[in-house]
Amino acid sequence: MEAAQSVDRRDVWDNPLATRYASAEMTAVWSDRNRYRLWRQVWLALAEAEAELGLPITDGQLTAMRKALEPVDFAKAAAYERQMRHDVFAHLHTFGDACPEARPILHLGATSAFVTDNADLMLLRDSMEILVARLATVIERLADRALETRDLVCLGFTHLQPAQPTTIGKRICLWIHELLLDLDELSHRLSRLRARGAKGTTGTQASFLELFHGDHAKVCQLDRLVSERLGFTASYDVTGQTYTRKVDSQIVQTLAGLSESMHKTGNDLRLAAAAGEMEEPFERDQVGSSAMPYKRNPMRSERMCGLARFVMGLAVTAEQTAAVQWYERTLDDSAPRRLVLPQAFLATDAQLVLLANIAGGLVVVPGSIARNLESKLPFLAAERILMAGTTAGGDRQELHEALRQHSHAATMGIREGHENDLADRLRNDPLFAAVDLTAAMEPKGLAGRAPEQVVEFVEGPVREALAAHPARLTESELRV
Repeated sequence: MEAAQSVDRRDVWDNPLATRYASAEMTAVWSDRNRYRLWRQVWLALAEAEAELGLPITDGQLTAMRKALEPVDFAKAAAYERQMRHDVFAHLHTFGDACPEARPILHLGATSAFVTDNADLMLLRDSMEILVARLATVIERLADRALETRDLVCLGFTHLQPAQPTTIGKRICLWIHELLLDLDELSHRLSRLRARGAKGTTGTQASFLELFHGDHAKVCQLDRLVSERLGFTASYDVTGQTYTRKVDSQIVQTLAGLSESMHKTGNDLRLAAAAGEMEEPFERDQVGSSAMPYKRNPMRSERMCGLARFVMGLAVTAEQTAAVQWYERTLDDSAPRRLVLPQAFLATDAQLVLLANIAGGLVVVPGSIARNLESKLPFLAAERILMAGTTAGGDRQELHEALRQHSHAATMGIREGHENDLADRLRNDPLFAAVDLTAAMEPKGLAGRAPEQVVEFVEGPVREALAAHPARLTESELRV
């Protein structure tokens, strides 16, 4: 064991989600130290509840267990596991060695799933609480950017082709709206989370019924007391040997849904960077390319999109795991859960860290936005020009035909490398003499109610949602 402990970690593979991407808060939740301390906490909760209900467990034994919650002797646990080929039993013996007085009553009436499932549900709960706080932080920062840019008119796009103008702030609100749906879904999953409780080997509570000599009321009370001691309001109504893996699937699907939203936002940011309209925060010494020193690549958004695709892929494995559990349970859920659950949370956390960083330092480039808008503006104002000409007494169909011909001629010129001269063409056409072309092509009016929509949305639904989720997380370090 000593030889194994002395291995240089650089000689073995480490998960980059833990070493490179996720926050210190989330990696701590899923660390071995935290997991196995929770196992001991679950054993303690069971013993305390059994003592409260009259089983022969002494105060001294409970005190010994509380004192032995930490530290965990990982070397001893590893040695036991090599011998027993059973991780729960290995840690049970290690815990018993740390509090020998309590050894006779440890794990009384329990099964391995009692320990692992209850601890896993605590990990899921603590992880979702981190994500809720981090997501609220992201939404709050994006809302600030939306208000700041609510009047900044830009090209709208449908089919990735120039369309009716919108504002930068309104576009940011589209991102926020999806994230609000995710916040609601994540909060729902968190609120519905329960403990497995004390359900026995196959969920029948038979072992506990034996311990309490057939007293059904005490068995039910034990289930409630254990759940409450672990920080839950209740346990799942029925279980097999494990809580249903449908819970895992629903949670990972929620993380995948949040990843969908962040992927969409990341793609939009990458497109905006390509158009020169937005930039990510860029540190003084940051290098954009090893070969092209001038580059300011949207690397945060790119990384966010890559991590999002990873999480969306994990949802499939979680679904399949839930689908193939036979009868009361099969152990083929163990390996995928060890891989999927921590990685889904670490990768989602990493995306939120990135998006919080981007939202907090988002660079908007008004000059490029105006230039891109102006290059298409005469076309985008066509409907307003047509209405103004008709109002001034012109023939709507005649105006439409003239506008169509001038537009196509201007387009041909653009394709040959000339500037867009549609406005000049219209000014020189007597049919449009009565039209105030300058007013018709005023960018702000072309965005409709976009500025007002931003204010209404942010000051209404967004503020309401943020007030309902007051927890925030401070900035997490971007390690790369």
